[in-house]
Amino acid sequence: MFDYPFTGFHFLVVFEIFPQVPNDFRFQDVTGLTVDVDLDTYKEGGENRFVHRLPGRNRYSDLVLKRGMTPVSGVTAWCLDSIENFNYQPTNMLISLLNEDHLPVSSWYIANAIPIKYSISEFNAEQGQIVIESMTLRYEYYKTLNLSAAVGAAVGAVADLLGGGASASASISVG
Repeated sequence: MFDYPFTGFHFLVVFEIFPQVPNDFRFQDVTGLTVDVDLDTYKEGGENRFVHRLPGRNRYSDLVLKRGMTPVSGVTAWCLDSIENFNYQPTNMLISLLNEDHLPVSSWYIANAIPIKYSISEFNAEQGQIVIESMTLRYEYYKTLNLSAAVGAAVGAVADLLGGGASASASISVG
């Protein structure tokens, strides 16, 4: 069997804030899962032909979430409360890429996200476009969680239990 690369149009965004409504999980666009490694340079003592470049700190880009504007949203309320009332409450997030069975194949655990920008698309009476709200979040770091192996093991364990076979277990840890 040939495994095709994953498509990026089926995903889920979950915030660790309450209250949430179903619209809080739906986004049309997520960008910013990027990490750059800073390189520190050290000159070689007595050797002038080169310098050593050693890995330093990681830099994470801002996360940008876009979706059609809805009348009720806990995430939008959290974002606006931060920006308008200066009431910043960092939250963790989980962004999951889903397969055709709606199961996560890979996920990214985002730590301590706070909103730093909120924007609304333009209003234009000549075009009937959906109003898009955009939230830019700054976060400390993310961890990549490869869930496909754990999901496969869990599905196998359920199949074994239903078929009367031996049991299996799978665990996922963050940290």
